[in-house]
Amino acid sequence: MADENNAKASIGSSFDDFLREEDIYEDVQAAAIKRVVAWQLAEEMKRQHITKVEMARRMHTSRSQLDRLLDPANDRVELATLGRAARALGRELQIGLT
Repeated sequence: MADENNAKASIGSSFDDFLREEDIYEDVQAAAIKRVVAWQLAEEMKRQHITKVEMARRMHTSRSQLDRLLDPANDRVELATLGRAARALGRELQIGLT
């Protein structure tokens, strides 16, 4: 079991190292974070039974802008917009350093 855990840790760090060597680590990490947040927003909308039209209204934005926000492939989203979306759902956006 210890060998398996060491192998998994080695694989993860090797992949991170590879991304850093390719000078794309930050871009890949940012895209992954955006995808997770978009998924979390969509799931919370489902949980609260909030339609996209209602969500856009709560955010004081258009439905098409909301679609761009929820699009996991769109990584050009401002933090203020993510925060506004979180507040529209009664939630809080948290970003931190690790």
